[in-house]
Amino acid sequence: MILTVTLNTALDITYRVRSLRPHTSHRVTDVGERPGGKGVNVARVLAALGHEVTVTGFAGGATGRVVRDLLTDTAGVRDALVPVTGATRRTIAVVDERSGDTTQLNEPGPVIAPTEWDAFQDRYAELIASASAVALCGSLPPGVPVGAYAGLIRTARAAGVPVLLDTSGEPLRRGVAARPDIVKPNADELAELTGSHEPVRATQDARRRGARAVVASLGPAGLLAATPEGRWRATPPDRVHGNPTGAGDSAVAGLLSGLVEDLPWPDRLTRAVALSAATVLAPTAGEYDVRAYEDLHDQVRVTAEVSAA
Repeated sequence: MILTVTLNTALDITYRVRSLRPHTSHRVTDVGERPGGKGVNVARVLAALGHEVTVTGFAGGATGRVVRDLLTDTAGVRDALVPVTGATRRTIAVVDERSGDTTQLNEPGPVIAPTEWDAFQDRYAELIASASAVALCGSLPPGVPVGAYAGLIRTARAAGVPVLLDTSGEPLRRGVAARPDIVKPNADELAELTGSHEPVRATQDARRRGARAVVASLGPAGLLAATPEGRWRATPPDRVHGNPTGAGDSAVAGLLSGLVEDLPWPDRLTRAVALSAATVLAPTAGEYDVRAYEDLHDQVRVTAEVSAA
């Protein structure tokens, strides 16, 4: 079982409009709802790849009930969310059908009480005992300690479970120091962590700070990986156009599934880039186009940066 942690779960709501214009009223042409938050998105892709996945984190209020109801309809995903008093946040995506652009509005999430955080840590310790790997993903809701991910990484390491961390800011800085197996920042997050805007140098620095492997997302340029086995760049065949929402989460699913399956790093990166590009091409934000993934998988280019890290 692969475990994904989403401390700031969400109900993702997508509105489609013909053309988004400020200061005017809009007629919505389509509305979609699905359970969201980075770890939930990762779990959905992992399940589609054939893995058994358990989702944990927090859920509360009427929105949290909707999230849990929708999770029951997600094949291959088990709900192990911890109930809280506050209401689960909503994220609103407004898609401009004319331009293809998406405007995102993200609520902050419920305030988590100390007793609720303690209850989550107890649930996490139970789940990690039967996990083959764990992904710690996304922002922290109010009330959760800034060093939360560092503590969760140490718990996983004590249980011998590999950890992938995908977050930003101070939670990323503290989490890296706890020595996760993989961190997956984007270029801006990596620069904020290391102070360097040169990706090769920044990935090296992030490894020195504690991460065993660093896989940096460079947007349309693909992924740059610095690992104990070597350094690679993985790029899609062409620049893909579409909605990038969830593309990074699909890359995380590719990396984590490759870890569990013990694939060589070039194969993990190929899968991650193909899934990410197929997510951009999908008609629904955060899903991936299966046919596009199959086509892209054979076209991703992986090149070695150096012979060893």
